Amino acid sequence: MDPQFSVQKDLKPYRAVLRVSLPLVVSMSSTMIMEFTDRIFLANYALDAIAAALPAGITAFLFISFFLGTAQYLNVFVAQYTGSGRLHRVGAVLWQGIYFSVLSGVAMAGLYFLAEPLFRLGGHSPEVQALEVIYFRILCLGSGILIIGTSLSCFFSGRGQTRPVMILNMIGTLFNIPLDYALINGIWIFPEWGIRGAGIATVMSWGLVAFIFALMVFTRKNDRDFKVISQRAFEPDLFGRLMRYGIPSAVQFCMDIFAFTFFILMVGRIGTLELAVTNIVLSINSLAFMPMMGFSLGTSTLVGQALGRNRVDQALAATRATIHIVLFYIFLLLILFLFLPQPLLELFRPNHMTAGGYAAIREAGVILLRFVSVYLFFDALYMVCIGVLKGAGDTRFIMWSIGLLSLLVMILPIYVGVEIFGAGLYYAWSCATCFIFFLFAVSFWRYLQGRWKTVRVIGQPAQT
Repeated sequence: MDPQFSVQKDLKPYRAVLRVSLPLVVSMSSTMIMEFTDRIFLANYALDAIAAALPAGITAFLFISFFLGTAQYLNVFVAQYTGSGRLHRVGAVLWQGIYFSVLSGVAMAGLYFLAEPLFRLGGHSPEVQALEVIYFRILCLGSGILIIGTSLSCFFSGRGQTRPVMILNMIGTLFNIPLDYALINGIWIFPEWGIRGAGIATVMSWGLVAFIFALMVFTRKNDRDFKVISQRAFEPDLFGRLMRYGIPSAVQFCMDIFAFTFFILMVGRIGTLELAVTNIVLSINSLAFMPMMGFSLGTSTLVGQALGRNRVDQALAATRATIHIVLFYIFLLLILFLFLPQPLLELFRPNHMTAGGYAAIREAGVILLRFVSVYLFFDALYMVCIGVLKGAGDTRFIMWSIGLLSLLVMILPIYVGVEIFGAGLYYAWSCATCFIFFLFAVSFWRYLQGRWKTVRVIGQPAQT
């Protein structure tokens, strides 16, 4: 065999991963940059604002994640239909996702009325609670737009055409950042709305992205090739299959978010300073988390397409290549978190606070970034394994196992330690680190079992 040909063959999975996953990583990174700058602006605006932003944001996302995770599972259906050559079914499954998204938006809007009693349970200071309610309500009212936009994006990402997703998310970020700054601080013609302005700017960016996605999806060419307009009828069987595979995937995602939401709320009961430094460090942690979500989604796409073609070997090759790439990225982040923690933490120092006044937050933040450095490796591998299992359709196992781990390894230990025994910040972060390790261990064990190699969400190729 020609050595050059052999090298090209060995590099092919890496090229496929980078082609599909890198635009998704950039897309998720754009979202991360939007959230990161949002929190920097709020931290510079007021300490109470940053203390409220993450609990309210992650609580809203906890509810959104169920609907978002289900809608996002369209990606796997589109991938497997594409891999099997059944392109005429792509439009039909896309519309089932749109119908689900509309219902999801209505359900999320109903949470507006639960905001005040919900955040009273957190036990945070009255000033922080008031800001949490405002931010939560705005995100819930606008979340239907985000879910519809996510459904439409799967038309591209499921087919491996991830560059449009990247470009539109970048547009949304570039639109959001200046608007966010203006509405928080009252710049130019804009009112000074603080955390309310941050929420409104976020929803407006969601709306812009969803609108452009709709213009790009519903064209005559796409209707001719994928039936994105002509097959808009509600199909109970197809909708039911989306729910059958998508809901367990969403519950896994939701339980993951719930565990960390509970973690943040319990840290808030330890103290405002502990809550603020945790929010800051988790915001920095998003430098790893959001790109890993992009690689996870890219893995689901490549595995789904490979299994649609009944090529398990291609799915395995894509998985190995993704693992190698994400571990290299994590290594770079470890250098940053371990050797340059203070410059990162200084980005979040409020304008009115002196360096001396910020010292306690900075010192605790350095220690918490060491916790992040311990679990980053396991978190990255967990995200890749979850991407493989979801790409095949092996979602029920992940739902039950991660639900059980959330309860036994994260929620109960933190509640008992903090509420009953008065444990502090570092105990809570130790529980979170153990939780991530067990998530990795269980998902990796399931991956090695290999049952995912025989699962298909679209049924047999002969079916329609």
